[in-house]
Amino acid sequence: MIAGCGSNNTAEAFGLVQHAKRTGADAALIVTPYYNKPTQEGLYRHYEYLAGRVDIPIVLYNVPGRTGVSIAPETVARLSKIDNIVAIKEASGSMDQADQIMQLCDLPVISGEDSLTFPLIAAGAVGVISVSANVAPKLVHDMVWAALDGNMAKARELHKKHYPLSKAVFIETNPIPAKTALGMMGMIKPELRLPLCEMKPENVKKLRAVLKTLKIV
Repeated sequence: MIAGCGSNNTAEAFGLVQHAKRTGADAALIVTPYYNKPTQEGLYRHYEYLAGRVDIPIVLYNVPGRTGVSIAPETVARLSKIDNIVAIKEASGSMDQADQIMQLCDLPVISGEDSLTFPLIAAGAVGVISVSANVAPKLVHDMVWAALDGNMAKARELHKKHYPLSKAVFIETNPIPAKTALGMMGMIKPELRLPLCEMKPENVKKLRAVLKTLKIV
């Protein structure tokens, strides 16, 4: 169990990481501070502060499309020297960013971009923290393990099958399409809290078409 513990306030993030430790989480996933756009030195100090004060494995989380700041590969390399920083969830959408991290250090890279999971694993990533796996867990599981086992022909075939879903679950802001899909599947009642709201009808049709192709609905 990896607990999300991110905040744009280092003191608040510290409290969340402490709570994760107390409640028995296996690790803490800590997104880059959003909105206030810290410098690379500020990012380094943020993570260094948290890692130095709570004895729990920490997974860095880089998703600049949501936070407004990207952690540079050089900063990741610096942070990789801290013992309890154990991986990075890389969701920048950039293969080059992930490749640079893997060139500079041995910190495990986890895909945070569903459409890039297969190519990232082919380049050396170790897995995925996935949105689409909430909708099609077996498909994502089989693709990832085929790639990790070196069966690239099978992984490529599953990637082609998975790719339309990986785009459809981001046709509007996550988690709106994923929850809508799970509602179509009868798994949940797809409640959304403002400022999130229901999908546009035309996008619902596109999502449903992908799910029908995969025989999920």
